[in-house]
Amino acid sequence: MRNEKLYRRVVTWDEIPREDVRPGVRRSGYATDEVMLMWNVVDAEMETRPHSHEDFDQLVCIFEGSCRYFVEGVPHEMGPGSMMLVPAGAEHYIEPIEGPVANLDIFVPPRADYATSLAWIAELAPIGPVR
Repeated sequence: MRNEKLYRRVVTWDEIPREDVRPGVRRSGYATDEVMLMWNVVDAEMETRPHSHEDFDQLVCIFEGSCRYFVEGVPHEMGPGSMMLVPAGAEHYIEPIEGPVANLDIFVPPRADYATSLAWIAELAPIGPVR
């Protein structure tokens, strides 16, 4: 079931609680049952952590700062307005050059391991029935 508390409700990233993932990495999440948006802010001194996920692609959109986004060991220079699709199973990570770097990751389907970033949604008061 979709989260009806989000229908017809305007929120901004500044209103959504941030989760400190590790030193230099903060994230906020917004999602339905079908799609997840994760707003990440990473600092230049963050520890890079190459990883992959087999079950879904990841769409990366950079909004602030500049970085090298590595996919399968190949660096891609990215800055505000840059987007890239990271295929499922590809090892990837971000290396900030000038920051902080703010990026939006889009996942379809939503990642179950990021559920803690969505806890704020359960606390919302309902607006009313959806027609």
